[in-house]
Amino acid sequence: MRPHACPNCRRLNHFEVRVCPGCQATLGYDPEIDAFRFLADAATVWRDGDGRDAPVWACANNNDYQICNWLVDAGGPTTLCRACRHNRTIPDLSAPSVPARWAKIEEAKRRLFHELIKLGLPMENTAQPGKAHASLVFDFLYDAAAEQAGTPEIFTGHDGGVITLNLIEADDAARERIRNAMGEPYRTLLGHFRHEVGHYYWSRFIEHDSAELTAFRALFGDETADYQKALQAHYSADGMRIWTDDFVSYYATMHPWEDFAETFAHYLHIVDVLATAGGFDLSLRCLPGDSVGLEVDVDFDPYHADIQELASAMEPLSFAMNAINRSMGQADLYPFHLSDVIVAKLGYVEKLIKRVRAEDPPVIHLSSAA
Repeated sequence: MRPHACPNCRRLNHFEVRVCPGCQATLGYDPEIDAFRFLADAATVWRDGDGRDAPVWACANNNDYQICNWLVDAGGPTTLCRACRHNRTIPDLSAPSVPARWAKIEEAKRRLFHELIKLGLPMENTAQPGKAHASLVFDFLYDAAAEQAGTPEIFTGHDGGVITLNLIEADDAARERIRNAMGEPYRTLLGHFRHEVGHYYWSRFIEHDSAELTAFRALFGDETADYQKALQAHYSADGMRIWTDDFVSYYATMHPWEDFAETFAHYLHIVDVLATAGGFDLSLRCLPGDSVGLEVDVDFDPYHADIQELASAMEPLSFAMNAINRSMGQADLYPFHLSDVIVAKLGYVEKLIKRVRAEDPPVIHLSSAA
């Protein structure tokens, strides 16, 4: 995403901040203007960079838990922001490690929601009259005894609009052990959210649409294949599944559902990376001896661009990102290759999002549920 300036002193800040390091102003992100406001008096006046006040207040999860930096319309029926109102279950905060883990999870979830809002994807947190689809809600769960025993029984996943996340994923060391054990080059909280929300949008916009299913199967395969057998084969010692250039990740090879969810997540990765590069006005000039076209200027809107434009910009930018990481002795930041087949799958996601944006515009249904 683009950088966000402090409206009081104009210092650029990361999306997660609650207090500007430059001027010490209390900041709140207002999704209605896609910008920070600052608290202009001791309690109630939130002001933007042009000096305009707005009838908003801090999300209740900031007031109660110091866990959120988004603002809420003061005239609405809920005290929770557009991201926090989707929480169906929050973890038991009495365990010492839980509040810090939950904070990390909420930071990642707010980045997800920022992008979904920018893409114009519909999201509801309660059932809508006349709508057959499930609402989008989150359960954040923690089982201390299972974690200590090394036998987690809560698994991250999606089922009927409910995205469940085990708080162990917010522990960097534990997540790295899982990443290595599963042979995943990329495993992050934000990646989990983007993957699972891909399952949600598949069930909402593809599963019950025969024409869309036909188009889906032409690229991703027959989703009626036995999922449990595919899962067992994927993780079995004698599994013969091969990660080819037709799949954006090894996990995507398991089943068409996972292929779509991984591709959907990757589309969100690319859009956000390019939006960030564009927000900083980053560009790459053609270098002497450049024979592969390492030149890019992100002067377009990634949230509305077509896939060829996105892929063409991502190739040289990812080369530069990986070169910088290697200069610091780190692994490649972007360990992926966008083959023609993968770009075609990403193009399917792009067209689906554009169709959804045109035919099923976002409906924000407010509720006071925690």
